[in-house]
Amino acid sequence: MNLYRSARTVAGASGTGDDAIDWQSAADAAKAATEPGSLALESGEREGYARDVRDARAAVRSVADMEFDVPETIEIQNRHHWIDANVATFERVMGTLETHTETFPGIARTINTGTMTVLLAFLGRNVLGQYDPLLLAERPADDHALYFVRPNIRNAAEVLDVDPDRFRRWIAFHEVTHAAEFGAAPWLSGHLEDRMESGIAALSDGSFDRNAFRDLDAAMTVVEGYAELLMDHAFDDEYEDLRRKLDARRQGRGPLQKLFRRLLGLGLKQRQYERGKEFFEHVIASRDLETASLVWEQPENLPTHDELDSPGLWIRRVER
Repeated sequence: MNLYRSARTVAGASGTGDDAIDWQSAADAAKAATEPGSLALESGEREGYARDVRDARAAVRSVADMEFDVPETIEIQNRHHWIDANVATFERVMGTLETHTETFPGIARTINTGTMTVLLAFLGRNVLGQYDPLLLAERPADDHALYFVRPNIRNAAEVLDVDPDRFRRWIAFHEVTHAAEFGAAPWLSGHLEDRMESGIAALSDGSFDRNAFRDLDAAMTVVEGYAELLMDHAFDDEYEDLRRKLDARRQGRGPLQKLFRRLLGLGLKQRQYERGKEFFEHVIASRDLETASLVWEQPENLPTHDELDSPGLWIRRVER
């Protein structure tokens, strides 16, 4: 890890560009601050990744009675690959933000670039797997990707003291459940994009679009909760120990790491897992999986914030 080179790269982010962040400098600096990790795959490991994805697709299709394809792009990455693959999407997501500091615009841009560098580096060292529907990307609707950050998966399995092949398989199943959701609801990417764009545009104007962020939070709670529901039915092994160990690892991190997680909304994501899972467990107990799947028929079927806490209200509304 070359912190000096990373700091020098950030310092070179000038105020000459139109964007609030020098994205290329942020990516270069994040990689300078992050060891790429090994991609020296063991015998049979590449085939193991492919088998896990195939098995996950078959199991999720059977459980949810959904027709969907896994992404054409399935990549085994190191940390630098992940940063390169995501920086363009981050740029598109944040593209409506503007620098409002007119007195020292170069300084503002450097600070923004440094902040994004830290966040990209942190994520690059911690993301395990990622289903990426390429929100806000100017690409065909079916252009999506599935990434596995191999050094992070291996490191996490070692730290958690779990079998690396079993851990990798669990990650594969979880990401494929997300592919199933977006495959079942072609409108979902556009819906999330619209809510995100509205929220960020308001922030760039110095206001806060509460409804946009509430809608986005509710939709992501459904996405995470339904994925947990499918995992409960599709994964071919118990995984509560894996979830418990991961949660304990997160809780045991230092104050700086906890701050980064808060800034990135990762604590919010954990709440979305739990709240979404409770919602769907109630729906399943009251009705069945087919009823739960009605959330993907149209955007109007997504539960509201109030309905997430009172699933009976949602059931009565969608069954009319």
